[in-house]
Amino acid sequence: MKKILLVLLVLFGLQSKAQLTVCDSLSYSIYPNTILTVTPSSGGISNVGAIDWNFTACNDVTCYIPQGNNPFSFPLINMTDTVKLCYDAYIYLLDSTSIYCTYCDSLVYNFNLFTWVVLSRNVVSVNEVPLRPVDSKPYDLMGRELFYIPNSMMYIRNNKLYMRK
Repeated sequence: MKKILLVLLVLFGLQSKAQLTVCDSLSYSIYPNTILTVTPSSGGISNVGAIDWNFTACNDVTCYIPQGNNPFSFPLINMTDTVKLCYDAYIYLLDSTSIYCTYCDSLVYNFNLFTWVVLSRNVVSVNEVPLRPVDSKPYDLMGRELFYIPNSMMYIRNNKLYMRK
């Protein structure tokens, strides 16, 4: 009887659940069009300050950057190409942390449906961007350390924004 109880405790205590990350909520939609056109979506992630999207589409010859900004379109991709569509997403959360996600999908054009369809979907990487330690050194808005603070310049010290007049 003790062994049965022990087995039941171990079975119920060691249940594992799929870990969901912020990157799992990211996606994109493809417009039903002959030109490959995508629109990114954050999937309702809470506590997001901003997301920077960088898309690329590659055929067997070269890689292309999109024209336009949300929706992103790739007019140089042909409908007869098998395309590797990748995006990098830099997610800036409200708690001052950043997450970097990379996804790549293989796409082909379906001439019966008149749209691009996903052949395979895979996660390339998920990385949390480490924060700089809080110190009393001043930094400019680009993150470079300042050795002196010029007049009329905004700077960052201890994760706070200051302006010297």
